Amino acid sequence: MARILITGGAGFLGSHLCDRFIAEGDAVICMDNFITGSPANVDHLIGHPRFELVQYDVTNFVYVHGDLDAILHFASPASPIDYLRYPIQTLKVGSLGTHKALGLAKAKGARFLLASTSEVYGDPLIHPQPETYWGNVNPVGIRGVYDEAKRFAEAMTMAYHRYHNVDTRIVRIFNTYGERMRIEDGRAIPAFISQALRGEPLTVFGDGSQTRSVCYVSDLVDGIVRLLRSDITDPVNIGNANEITMLDLAREIISLTGSASEISFMPLPADDPKVRRPDNTIARTKLGWTPMVDRTEGLRRTIGYFSAALDARSA
Repeated sequence: MARILITGGAGFLGSHLCDRFIAEGDAVICMDNFITGSPANVDHLIGHPRFELVQYDVTNFVYVHGDLDAILHFASPASPIDYLRYPIQTLKVGSLGTHKALGLAKAKGARFLLASTSEVYGDPLIHPQPETYWGNVNPVGIRGVYDEAKRFAEAMTMAYHRYHNVDTRIVRIFNTYGERMRIEDGRAIPAFISQALRGEPLTVFGDGSQTRSVCYVSDLVDGIVRLLRSDITDPVNIGNANEITMLDLAREIISLTGSASEISFMPLPADDPKVRRPDNTIARTKLGWTPMVDRTEGLRRTIGYFSAALDARSA
């Protein structure tokens, strides 16, 4: 049995990781300040003998009693609507929070995994994006608070690996979706699904030709766990390479929900990436990882979750 700390553990991705490790027999400490995460995401784990929920801001000094085998640093606002609402907090958790979590890993001799992002590639000039690509990021644009926080976090992680011999991993997460995303998350899939279920127009930015590669949450979690247990210390992309335009994604969700919604076009936000697709060569060849849930099935599951959530709100 391993003892694992997950910062941001009550968020969308963090809570699914809590489930995975508890199911595998590990002990999990879930640490979250609930800025964007929610205790509701881990309510089903409360009372479990191997689960502990701690409300705490990891930009402060982090102390955990007893041994730790691994720290997964997932604390951070992740959607544009969140990091634009909390720009300073986003920068602080990427810098101070990463520093504090790495310091704890060093003190405990724990393996450390950083949740980084495909946003470190910015609006990419290389497609698909391999881990060797340095990116095309606007550091002073509105998205810079998130992009540069994660780029700094990667640099800090590698510095602790090289100079303090901390056993580190870095996962670059591409667009992910699934149960426990918030209705007001602001990212494309939650927005499209909630609009379609309400019969509202689906908001597509620009002409909808910009692409994303969306990965169902269980596939992402499997890739992260494989990376944690590997010996790869360089960054690794984890994401589904099945690319789709935002306009086609909106149409697909309208079809799957049986909605009568139309599509409304809005101006493209500043610095919005035109394309996004991972080069999964390293994940496939070194981790043996490939996504298993196709987009149609993943969207059906997510639509079911959102439908139930909206019904509960109106009850």
